[in-house]
Amino acid sequence: MQGDARLIDVVKAAAKAANWEPRPSPRPGIRRNGTAAGRGISCVLYEGDNGYCAMVADVEVNQDTGRVTVKRLVIANDCGPISNPDGLRNQLEGGALQGMSRALTEEVTWDDQRVTSVDWRTYQPLYLGADVPEIETVLINRLDVRATGAGETAVTVAAGAVGNAIFDATGARIRQAPFTPKRVKSALDART
Repeated sequence: MQGDARLIDVVKAAAKAANWEPRPSPRPGIRRNGTAAGRGISCVLYEGDNGYCAMVADVEVNQDTGRVTVKRLVIANDCGPISNPDGLRNQLEGGALQGMSRALTEEVTWDDQRVTSVDWRTYQPLYLGADVPEIETVLINRLDVRATGAGETAVTVAAGAVGNAIFDATGARIRQAPFTPKRVKSALDART
């Protein structure tokens, strides 16, 4: 919601914790090969009024292969009064990793008759032992409002933050998740 003070506060908190630098995006002076670094932000007022979250993602994009590596995530969250900060932080970090997994690898596929992603070889979530980014959380404790949700807020902003970071790094806008190397490489090759 435009002008929502709590949503503005989470965006400002995430940007501050990430040392956001105000500048145009994509990043000026983009190279068209090699590894490019970028940063993106995304926010949500979950389900209209059930939690506030913003995320900044720092990524590296290998422009020769299309592979995206998420290096750092900064999450700011407002769910009203916080009764268990450690639990909330764990929930947000897990949600961020699930969202990153959806943004980069998870995809339901089908042919003309059925779903074809039916096992862990054909539907690929973030695997155990995968490289995970540094994650920082900023918790906004509001004692003057009702408690809202927090379990899914970080999941919902990850793809937007990562997609915006890819654009910042490369100038290529990718609008279909997951941001697989093939899709990223195709978008990179289509740049004018």
